[in-house]
Amino acid sequence: MDKITGFEGISFENPPQPYWMAQWKTTDYPVLDKDIKVDVAVVGGGIVGITAAYLLKQENLTVAVIEADKIVQGTTGHTTAKITSQHSLIYSKLIKHLGKEKAQQYADANEYAIAFIEGLINEKQIDCDFSRQDAYVYTHSEKYIKQIQSEVEAASSLGIKAYYEEELPLPFKIKAAERFDNQAQFHPRKYIAALARDIPGDGSYIFEQSRAVDFHEGNPCKVIIEGGQTVTAGKVIIASHFPAYGSSGYYFARMYPERSYVLGLTIKEKFPGGMYITAEDPGRSLRFTPYENGQLVLMGGEHHKTGQGPNTDIHYKNLMKFAKETYEVTGIPYRWSTQDYTTLDDVPYVGNITSKSPDVYVATGFKKWGMTNGTVSAILLKDLIVKGESPWAPVYNPSRFEGDPMIKNFASANFDVVKHLIGDKLKAVSKDMDIKPGEAKIVVHDDEKVGIYKDEKNKIHAVNVTCTHMGCDLAWNTAELSWDCPCHGSRFTYEGDIIEGPALKTLRTDDPLKFNP
Repeated sequence: MDKITGFEGISFENPPQPYWMAQWKTTDYPVLDKDIKVDVAVVGGGIVGITAAYLLKQENLTVAVIEADKIVQGTTGHTTAKITSQHSLIYSKLIKHLGKEKAQQYADANEYAIAFIEGLINEKQIDCDFSRQDAYVYTHSEKYIKQIQSEVEAASSLGIKAYYEEELPLPFKIKAAERFDNQAQFHPRKYIAALARDIPGDGSYIFEQSRAVDFHEGNPCKVIIEGGQTVTAGKVIIASHFPAYGSSGYYFARMYPERSYVLGLTIKEKFPGGMYITAEDPGRSLRFTPYENGQLVLMGGEHHKTGQGPNTDIHYKNLMKFAKETYEVTGIPYRWSTQDYTTLDDVPYVGNITSKSPDVYVATGFKKWGMTNGTVSAILLKDLIVKGESPWAPVYNPSRFEGDPMIKNFASANFDVVKHLIGDKLKAVSKDMDIKPGEAKIVVHDDEKVGIYKDEKNKIHAVNVTCTHMGCDLAWNTAELSWDCPCHGSRFTYEGDIIEGPALKTLRTDDPLKFNP
């Protein structure tokens, strides 16, 4: 990978890796190698899947968590781990579009999730750097002042301790800010790993490196693993970030994927505490975590639709520029990016995957607010399975359709998909196969588009760049060395393996010798 520099004497050359994953030992749960039967199968080992499985086992149900990679290495392992009910400027919009009752459900659910996480941490004595912090949404723009004032009023009307501010304990001036008191932050892998340890045993399991590739709904349901093994279950929770088996619910048309970026910085100054995010684009997020007897400042932002936009290295460089302007930076030991899906009305889809699927459940579309919404999802789904109801079910109902803003966002999101599905097929592609180490390009070979990447050792890696989900052309992601789908967010390594779905099949590889100049 090319060296990325932004400051005199400061650079990073190592591949991106989240701080949470580098600082915590990997798990070692078994691969599923035989057919099994449980009460509930849970596809996905992030905060939703592990928390739901933990809660269901507490209700004396047998569960099996089926994870394609290692648990807590997907979106949950790439978060900034803010535990907050402050999801940007959402409550005034919820009251306007969904009504006060459903906005209250959303506020109550996310406030409850903060207390629930803290309660589990105290009960189980989990050492995961949990601390209560105030959370802020701030702006440098005059046009957001009234929106922030309206948001403070909306949140306060729902019982949240929200306040209007004109100053922050940060080294720059602002126009306005909203403060939520008594929110929280933690180390997500330490927390989830502690819950996971209580799941296996007494007929319950966690399986890693066990990719679910097919699903048969029925009574009972069957989840088919890549090696041919079958998990038979009365109920199934699909908590795999994107519901690849939910085609009848048209989730691919009701969400869009975005990526964002994080730098883990050491700075000369002392970070004052608190969690911060801008109201306006391109987005700037700040918080700290304990690090080597000091602090690691997590600086995030730069969101964009997956597979779209300029060279993705520019996003790290923009964050580095902001860091230099804000602090005296002494090092950048970590950097990473993350991906999440946003629904048509900014509220996650949690509940029965379709209105005609009483035994299949889904949780998706967290818009980067997965620590509380993921916990809410696990509690909600446990209640639906055990009790048949939840007080939060109406606002999260996956089958909802509110005319405004969902119609407008549906049209916009799907126009964008069609633009790439058709337009990218018509783009002219070079036949020039000359490529430098660390670079990638799409070329035409034997009337087929092929993505070639030359690594730093001059080895060529060639794959077919047609996404195996719905056939869109993939785009090269320089920052992560991956092939990304601009339509629905599937991502693949340069060797064709799946990084994240909804794709269920790897890319077809080609003979690299064909592409040596």
